[in-house]
Amino acid sequence: MRWMSLSIAAWCGLALIASRAGGDEPVSAEADGELEMLTLGGRQFWGDVHFFHDWRIQQNVFTKHYRLLDGRDVRHESGTFEACRDRLNAIIKRDKLPPMSGKGVILIHGIIRSSKSFADMGAALRAKGFQVFGFDYPSTRLSIPESARYLERAIESLQGIEEIHFVVHSMGGLVVRSYLAQSDPPDPRLTRMVMLGVPNLGAGMADRLRSLGLYKFLLGPAGQQLATDAEGLIASLPIPGFEFGIVAGARGDEQGFNPLIPGDDDGTVELARTRLPGAADFVTVRALHSFLMGHSEVIGFTVRFLERGHFRPEGNAEPIPPPVSPDGPGR
Repeated sequence: MRWMSLSIAAWCGLALIASRAGGDEPVSAEADGELEMLTLGGRQFWGDVHFFHDWRIQQNVFTKHYRLLDGRDVRHESGTFEACRDRLNAIIKRDKLPPMSGKGVILIHGIIRSSKSFADMGAALRAKGFQVFGFDYPSTRLSIPESARYLERAIESLQGIEEIHFVVHSMGGLVVRSYLAQSDPPDPRLTRMVMLGVPNLGAGMADRLRSLGLYKFLLGPAGQQLATDAEGLIASLPIPGFEFGIVAGARGDEQGFNPLIPGDDDGTVELARTRLPGAADFVTVRALHSFLMGHSEVIGFTVRFLERGHFRPEGNAEPIPPPVSPDGPGR
């Protein structure tokens, strides 16, 4: 019971942080002779639908209206999507902003978190020449397939980007897989993905907590979909048709970090449930679930996989064989 209480308390703390970072809480800021509004980015109530370099257009999950933010989270326009797009186009023309090009990486956070959790990872990827897009979505307000529809619009907006990679944490990997299930066909530019602590086979802790009222309130419909239900959403999701690798947190023994989880784990997700058949490489690090994105070794693994297709410097990959079926590998 002690670990159960601690697990719920941890979710409560994260939700409190998320709620404080979720609203606008605008502060006046002077920009280009106009009074603009500095926001906190709306990390739980807004979803990204359009990117251009550091600029983004977001939609509010409740009111359905849009806003245009720059890289500092300063709001430059709000209202319809067309109004925000027109304002962005005017800024591009005024400031002579160059078209996007090269290789892009979309960073996708897990439930309750935000793209801010990828700060160190994003900096490392930019240093290697990648164009980085921190995708935010209202993870506690929508189902996983609904969040995937936001992702689809964001991907379509990446005009000029020649290759698109993903780095995904926890439920973020399920959002990508849900996008693949819904897209017909997926964007042909998708090239590589690194999964960090993704519950690819469901999460046992979700099974334990999903019936609790507090869990339902904090994690919303997506929290219910994280369970290990054989008839649930996760079991229906496809294996990516492009190259992907998996980094999992682990203690390195059969006890793991969390005594409520059988076998090794990262404190939240069972090691065995991160293993998705078809992965080009698999590696573990001694780290807790919530800290995988900023772990220096994980960042090194991620950069190497996106550049070379393997995690270890010597190139010795440990792939997970794809499932064998009459219809061929995958689903």
